[in-house]
Parts: sequence; structure tokens; C-alpha cells
Amino acid sequence: MAEIVLGMWNTHGPTLSTTPEEWLLRLPADHARKDHPFRGKTYDFASLVELRKDEELAERATLEERTARHGACRAAIEKMADIYEAAQADVAVIFGNDQSELFLDDIMPALTVFNGPTLWNAPATEEQASKMAPGIHAAEWGHNPPVHTEYPGQPELADRIIRQAMADQFDVARSSRLPENPGHWNSGVGHAFGFIYRQIMRDKVVPNVPLIANTFFPPNQPTARRMFEFGRSVGRAIRDWDSDARVVVIGSGGMSHFVIDEPFDRSIIDAIEARDGEMLCSIGEEWFQSGTSELKNWIAAAGCLFETDLSSGPSGGLVDYVPCYRSEAGTGTANGFIAWSERK
Repeated sequence: MAEIVLGMWNTHGPTLSTTPEEWLLRLPADHARKDHPFRGKTYDFASLVELRKDEELAERATLEERTARHGACRAAIEKMADIYEAAQADVAVIFGNDQSELFLDDIMPALTVFNGPTLWNAPATEEQASKMAPGIHAAEWGHNPPVHTEYPGQPELADRIIRQAMADQFDVARSSRLPENPGHWNSGVGHAFGFIYRQIMRDKVVPNVPLIANTFFPPNQPTARRMFEFGRSVGRAIRDWDSDARVVVIGSGGMSHFVIDEPFDRSIIDAIEARDGEMLCSIGEEWFQSGTSELKNWIAAAGCLFETDLSSGPSGGLVDYVPCYRSEAGTGTANGFIAWSERK
């Protein structure tokens, strides 16, 4: 039977693929936004500054601090990539999300399993780049290849995951080819997956199954509990697969953004370390808004990995947690990196 040999939780945000100076390209949008979600409420920029003034966040957003934290993130990515390489995985199962990259308003499934033989990615055209939000195109190298590139899917395992999901009362959508959206700002697979291909797999992409959740867009976002249980279903499918494949399971996304909340992030990390599934499942929807919603991909991966005998071990565990601030309001992206590669 197939064996899950590695579990990974990895952020994928633009701060990881842009310079500390480029982080500030997002500041005008931070100032203009009137509804920043934070701890169950929404605030404009000035209100966030007043609310968090005692945290002295401006000191954490200086160029010196941004540079140090960027360096720590890059070091963590390299360690995660080394851990991945050492595992010698044959197949990857990746929990990620879509941000209007593949799915648009005509159809936006809550959960989708990609079961095609190949998928692809490509650099943005000049026209596409002009439609991107500030700072996004600067990060493109981190999740898009320099030329059109095809990657191998794993239809056999994907179909098994679909059948198991249906038996477990998950009415998942399926996709066997990536949609073409002429005139859209994005082409190819979403950044949640492209980041893993480029920076964790270092462009040596193994056959993989993208599992695509709608974490961002109401009203059909799966709850934390639903994602955890979906992860458990995926784990059953992998373990029952009649294959000698070595499988890596990855949760791609998070942590808190676009307003950083360190205590909340730490609670997620602690729950993963303690295998506390009930804590993860009990977190209310008000905590999973905007970019922080991507932590549901981590929760799905936890549902899968908690039922393995993998553990942190001396070579993994919490590789690093780096909150990357860009303003005194606490806007930015918190980045986390966890690997389970040892047997209990």
C-alpha cells in the first residue's frame, strides 16, 4: 500500500517572493481598505493603528526588520525544500485554494479534485500583469515558471480520492483539465500549487493531485471542521491505494494576513504539534477571513496527517514562524513552515 512519508505545512504569500522594499507596494491598498478583518470584526487602517498602538508594530516594519525577516523566510524555504528532497517522494497531494485564478463567478466549487494527466503553468503576459494588484506581479517568479511548463498529474490516486470522498458524503467537483479564461489576469494552475512546484520541489515536480478549496469567497466556503474531515477522507484514500508510492502531503497557504495576528497563528501551530484536531475544528468562521482563510488548507492537511505515525523529529517540526509586517497597523503576511518527516 502507499505510504505517506512526509507532511508539510507551508505558506506561499507574495512576501516570500518579493524584496523587503517591494512589500510596501501593498501599502496604498492597506490605507484605502475600509474593512480589514481582525479577530471577528472589521477596521479601517487608522482604526487598526489606534487599536494596536501598544504593540509598537512600526518598529517591526522598518526596513531593517523587514530585511531580517525576509532572510529568515528564505532560509526556512530552503530548509523545507531540503527536507522535501530528502524524503524522495514519488507523489504529492497538495491542499491549496483558488483566488479567482481558475474558478470565476460562473462556477466556484467549494472543493475540487484535479484528476487530469497533466496540468500547466506559464508566465503572465504584459496584458495580464497590468491587471494584477500591486505587488503581485513582482512575486510571479516564485510561483510561475519562466516559460509555459506542463506538470504530471496522478489520475489514479485522484480518482481514488474522489471515490472515497463521495463515500464519505463529500460531493466534490472534479476537473481533468485547467480552464482557459481568455482576457483573465491569470493563466495556469493557481499560486498555492505553483509556489510548491517552484520553491519546495525546486521545479522537479512529481506526479501530484491538487485539492482546491474555496477558502476566500462567500457564501460556499467549507468550514474548518469540514476541511479537517475532508483531509481525513483523503488520508483514507491514500492509505488504501494499492501502490508502493511514497507520498508527501502538503498544506499550502496562510498564515494570518493581511492583518497579522501572532497569538492566533501560534494557536494553530500548537494545535498541530499537539495533534489537537478538535481545537482546529472548533475555530469559528469569523477567524478565517481574507488571506487568513488559507489556514483551512493547513487544517485539511492536519486531518490527513494526524492519522499517520509521522512526527516532527529532530529534522523538522516547526522550521520557523516569521510574521512579516509592512505597517504600524499590523498589515502584512505571517509565514509559517512545519515538516513532519520522522516516525514515532
